Amino acid sequence: MTLIRDAGDDRADTAATTTVARVPVAAVVMLLALLSVLLGFAQKYPCADGHPTEGVLWRKFCYSDILPLYGGRGLGEGKLPYLDHEVEYPVLTGALMAVIGLPVHALGRSGHLLTAARAVGFETADEGIVFYWATAVVLGALALVTTWALLRCRRRRPWDVALWAISPGLIVAASINWDLLAVSLTTLAILAWSRERPGWAGALLGLGAAAKFYPLLLLGPLVLLCLRDGTRATRRAAAVAVVAAVAAWAAVDLPVAVLAPHGWAVYYRFSTERWIDWGSLWYILDHLASGPSGRALMHLLSGTSGDLNLSSWLLFVACCVGITVLIWLAPRRPRFAAMAFLVVAAFLLTNKVWSPQFVLWLLPLAVLARPRWGFFLIWQTVEVGYLMCELRVSLGVEGSAFAHEQASVARWLCVAVLSGLVVAEALRPQQDVVLAGGLDDPEGGVLNRSAPDREMRDRQTADGEMADGEMTDGEMADPVSAATTGAS
Repeated sequence: MTLIRDAGDDRADTAATTTVARVPVAAVVMLLALLSVLLGFAQKYPCADGHPTEGVLWRKFCYSDILPLYGGRGLGEGKLPYLDHEVEYPVLTGALMAVIGLPVHALGRSGHLLTAARAVGFETADEGIVFYWATAVVLGALALVTTWALLRCRRRRPWDVALWAISPGLIVAASINWDLLAVSLTTLAILAWSRERPGWAGALLGLGAAAKFYPLLLLGPLVLLCLRDGTRATRRAAAVAVVAAVAAWAAVDLPVAVLAPHGWAVYYRFSTERWIDWGSLWYILDHLASGPSGRALMHLLSGTSGDLNLSSWLLFVACCVGITVLIWLAPRRPRFAAMAFLVVAAFLLTNKVWSPQFVLWLLPLAVLARPRWGFFLIWQTVEVGYLMCELRVSLGVEGSAFAHEQASVARWLCVAVLSGLVVAEALRPQQDVVLAGGLDDPEGGVLNRSAPDREMRDRQTADGEMADGEMTDGEMADPVSAATTGAS
């Protein structure tokens, strides 16, 4: 099968081959990701070397849900999630908890855990600590899988992945919770789509949705991009992806729903009944609302959990309408990863819950959507600052509540601004560094078979040549540099 290519593709392939021959960029990026994982282990160590007091958890900024939930969700008693004990997580996350936790408990009861601990110099063996570190190692491996998948997506631009590999958000949030399971599955799904494997892409998104809700959101922009393309091949690929996603989710969830309907439904009840959480838009509005009119408006929008859910979903749907219009009316077909970032960002910006570890949801998508260092580092600094402020509130530090409110606003604004920058590049594709050199969407997959958007871009380039004069070969290879030169 031959994909549509132009001279810029050939020059990019030659340059990429030369660079890789000199420096194993992918290996360097993988090592950077491994270093971040190890730094994350070190950052969490003060909270996972025994049973620290509550103050230590907040003061050292090393809190994780994993250790307390070993006992809190019945794993320390050998109970099966959903069947024997309620778990407020989707099925695949609960399965990962059980696959690690139940063997740890069995080894503890049999005495083998203590024997192994003494063999390496420890006098005692704490099941909770072993569970945490075993889980942290698995999550670290999933972070490396995500890195590998990103590198495969960006074979011509491997240094883009360094944004993910050394991101502060990855270091501090990797083992707060089990989110990296869904993150790795989602990134693998994007890789599968880029390789024209819609069935695998859909199945991986379905498995991701069985671990966290957000991977399911990616089906929206994927289907819309295929509808914009309008060819039979892309419509068929979209249908295959959707069917595979539903089938994969059902294969994981339905057996548990049948065997333990009450336990299976806990996640959905918990999500529905959950109240305004720290750092969310609704937390910000609730704290900024002043005067009788402001309080009355907040009561109207979020007086009950039902009102809050409705308001949140209506805002999210409005954002999705805007993304749909963008996909349909952009001058050329927007890139899949960019639209995926926008829909997940919109979900977080309008949702009632925005936990610190949710930064992991956005990180790989942000790297693929807009691989530019400047604002990315500002955003990551704010994310780390927000986490520190949240833990200081838990510690009860004087004045920490005000700082946390300001950090919440700063984080919300950063993601909103980053979303705006992605939208701007979709409307002005000549500013998109990923498309420089005449390349098509690296994650486009079957969409890249079609020519209409490329022909439109070529006509726009020709119009620009007639208006501005003949362009040099270098300008044709790098439209971003050409636009910058022209502006200056």
